[in-house]
Amino acid sequence: MHADLSRITFRPERHYSAVLAQQGRVQLDADANEQTAIQLHQIRTLAADLIGPHGGPAGATGFAITLDSRSHELDDLVIGGGRYYVDGILCDADRPVPGDAVDDDHGGAAGDSGATGASGGGTGAGGASRGTGPRTPAHWTYWDQPDGHRDPERPGDRLPSAFPYLVYLKVWERSVTAAEDPALREVALGPAAPDTAARVKVVWQVLALPGSELDVAEGETGKDALRTAFRRWADERSAPGSRLAARSRRPDRADEDPCAIRPDSRYRGPENQLYRVEVHEGGAAGEATFKWSRENGSVVLPVDGLDGTWAELASLGGDDRSDLDVGDWVELVDTAYTGRGEPLPLLRVEEVDLPGRRVRLSAEPESGVGRRPELHPYLRRWDHHEPPRRGRHGARGGLKGGALRIEEGRWLPLEDGVEIHFEAGGAYRTGEYWLIPARTATGDVEWPVNAARKPLLREPAGVRVHYAPLAWVMGEGVSSDLRMSFGPLAAAVPVAGREDLAAEEAVEAEARALAERDAAQEAARETGRETAEETPQETAGEEAREEEPAGPDTDRPGN
Repeated sequence: MHADLSRITFRPERHYSAVLAQQGRVQLDADANEQTAIQLHQIRTLAADLIGPHGGPAGATGFAITLDSRSHELDDLVIGGGRYYVDGILCDADRPVPGDAVDDDHGGAAGDSGATGASGGGTGAGGASRGTGPRTPAHWTYWDQPDGHRDPERPGDRLPSAFPYLVYLKVWERSVTAAEDPALREVALGPAAPDTAARVKVVWQVLALPGSELDVAEGETGKDALRTAFRRWADERSAPGSRLAARSRRPDRADEDPCAIRPDSRYRGPENQLYRVEVHEGGAAGEATFKWSRENGSVVLPVDGLDGTWAELASLGGDDRSDLDVGDWVELVDTAYTGRGEPLPLLRVEEVDLPGRRVRLSAEPESGVGRRPELHPYLRRWDHHEPPRRGRHGARGGLKGGALRIEEGRWLPLEDGVEIHFEAGGAYRTGEYWLIPARTATGDVEWPVNAARKPLLREPAGVRVHYAPLAWVMGEGVSSDLRMSFGPLAAAVPVAGREDLAAEEAVEAEARALAERDAAQEAARETGRETAEETPQETAGEEAREEEPAGPDTDRPGN
């Protein structure tokens, strides 16, 4: 994420469930961002566990694909609205409905607008215009999808001309700052104040893959076979193919440095930094290039206009940390350029016109970027410079398209003692990046090491790309839907029928009978115990009474 961050602290392997703020402590961006990352990780993991790799809610499953080749010179795809989850990430395909504008009442004052409504001016309640402008389509299409930025003039952007082909969904996330979305800036803070928080956006694109590129056996075109083949294809493109290690090393002649940095510091920079190493042009080592920034690539300057090699800027930065100097390398960026992910050569600043807020670049920018104000063009500054030339026995140096060549198997210096190491045999993709925090308090970089204090190789921190199959298109009106759907977990409590009630009554009656039988048996056992416990005296008295004569005068004297 290109944002002004101190560092990224979220590590899923640590299994933290929450961030606890403590009283009287400094609040850092890293803590708040980690809490957001923890919650996102939990929610998306739960969604992926319940839904699976991809799926949409029944009745609102988005991204239904329909081929439209009747009314256009080029084939098009209609993208149905709804929602779809890819690896737990929510993608919304609903097209926003534009609002209704209020007219000026034939050019009159705003306070007179009620007269037109009272006299039947025809704009509807409140003067809102309905149906006067061009109708907005109900669904997105392949050519106008919000983050697709497909160009009909480029043959590589067109749908495959041969059937069949697979339509799929590509999903990733990227950061957005006020340079790209001015609505994020709080204007009450004043034009000189920096922007506040950045945003993270889910980007989805509907793309097509020729059937010949899928490893599908002839005749095996069932849905499960197509999904399996596409998963293999997607796994190859989403799995990381490169690793990097970072360290800080104390220069050999550090004792001669007159600055106030501690002599034993390996990192020699005067400020805390978050270095970003990003792949510019992908490929294998020797062809791939990279660029780096000490500010996580967050120094951007909005472009107001282009005139040849001159770029007019909204500002030249508020301080030395965020300005441009002659010799700096910059990248002309806009929303379409970011969405396409196709790198163009970096440009060098040759001249700075402070009064005119202009900079002259080393070449005229490419025609496909920076010319449309609605795409919010800006310059992103990178901090690398051309490395010194080495002997013919060393690895190749110099720049390629303004970026540094990736050289594997050796430590490459950035600045102030910070060094990086690319693992041999890597396959690099444009946009992949690593973050390296450097701290003056320790005079070192923050990078994982082993027990011997050797830096570990790490996969890129991003960008994570996710894929899902949508449809297998075999011709006009002939396609196979590859989407998945799921129903709600909750359901109404079932109403009991006559048979269920009769069975329930029978069970209750049987339970009562068993209870009565147990009570009778217990009473009988109690009676038996009472009989057995009678005393011998009571028995003897009963025997004496039985031996007495039956007549009343038997014992009287004189009889």
